[in-house]
Amino acid sequence: MLAAVTLSLSAFAQEPKKGSGEAPAAQDRPVTVFRHPAKSRFWISGQINIIFQAHPSFQAQYSGANSLHARGENATSRLVTLYTGVQLTHTTEALFDVESTGGRGISDGLGVAGFTNLDVVRNAGLGATPYIARVMLRQVIPLSKERIEAGRDPLHLLPELPRRRLELRVGKFSMADFFDVNSIGSDSHLQFLNWTVDNNGGYDYAADTRGYTWGMMLEYDEGAWSARFAESLMPKVANGIDLDWDLRRARAENVELEVRKSLLHGRQGTWRFLSYVNHANMGSYREAVDAFLAGMDPVPNIGAHRRQRRVKYGFGLNAEQQLPKSFRLFGRFGWNEGKNESFAYTEVNQAFEFGGDVAGERWKRRHDRLGVAFVTNGISRDHQRYLALGGSGFQLGDGKLNYGRENIVEVYYTLHLWRGAFASFDLQHVNNPGYNRDRGPVIVPALRLHIDL
Repeated sequence: MLAAVTLSLSAFAQEPKKGSGEAPAAQDRPVTVFRHPAKSRFWISGQINIIFQAHPSFQAQYSGANSLHARGENATSRLVTLYTGVQLTHTTEALFDVESTGGRGISDGLGVAGFTNLDVVRNAGLGATPYIARVMLRQVIPLSKERIEAGRDPLHLLPELPRRRLELRVGKFSMADFFDVNSIGSDSHLQFLNWTVDNNGGYDYAADTRGYTWGMMLEYDEGAWSARFAESLMPKVANGIDLDWDLRRARAENVELEVRKSLLHGRQGTWRFLSYVNHANMGSYREAVDAFLAGMDPVPNIGAHRRQRRVKYGFGLNAEQQLPKSFRLFGRFGWNEGKNESFAYTEVNQAFEFGGDVAGERWKRRHDRLGVAFVTNGISRDHQRYLALGGSGFQLGDGKLNYGRENIVEVYYTLHLWRGAFASFDLQHVNNPGYNRDRGPVIVPALRLHIDL
């Protein structure tokens, strides 16, 4: 699947705290090829993201159908998006985005839970035909007369907002557009590339293969905090392109509290507390293992032990903090119950992440940025046993498993070339790919070209 479809942070603009009333300073506003009027009713923009990745041969005692290839390989992916929108009234806007994905990822996106390229669609058979990524209506309901200036971007067109308000969104979107967002580690276009660095690996958020769903989101905003809730559709099968429209048997509830509280005086800080519950036609790792041991299945097969209305739930913590001298820190923790199958995002049941970045203004390159992050991913005992006995998920399956936590270090440098054009070098070190001590480690360098139009 396209693990998450995140909007570019447009040259690392230092966005104000949501609801704070602080507009971006002129020197911090997005850097794009074309200028976008601050108060036009209409919005049209785009982005192009091209990523080349490779890895050398690495040690592997064995490999399975879903393993990262032990021989050296390389791959190039492409993601192109057209963002459009119109402000219908001073409180209403409509958005319509079209997207195309092309190329592929190393090993076709298999073999690593924290996969190395967020832009990769695991089902290469979907092709590069353009598709509708987002189509949604946003309605703002004022709860105060005081208004604040708001920074515009492809998901937020209104130039002014009530300081205290409700926002309703209905339509097709990515849950990662609004939940578990982090200004330091959520953008595969200008920041990190790894799935479990740019997102909480334990957040099995509702999505089709490309990373989108249909749903409704309600959000309350005021100066110091926000709260949001979404009800959305789940795929019919794990990592499937088709969504189940019967809410009685399949759906997802997501709730997040965002508190804008800094640990340092005069610096911005944000804390986000997430919980979600998925209902879907999921399999049980334990039932699949028991059936195999009883001789009912030739290999553990979770797909043969799915049942409607199974429940998977999880929690997440997401924090970011500005520091002096252009430094920023961020971190995430994620956990889910791990008894029922990983269904929509990736095969992670627990994740810890920590990292940071620094702006290039320290060396007179204001729109450059250097970032580094570490993430450690784990899976439940039931999940471990399933893979060790030869079972496969939609992403992992080496045929055997000598379990160890999957530990990943990623570092990138993004270079501003001209207006909205950027080039990046990225390097990832993956230890125990697919949680397997018998494989790896592997080093994955990457080059990225990104253009914000």
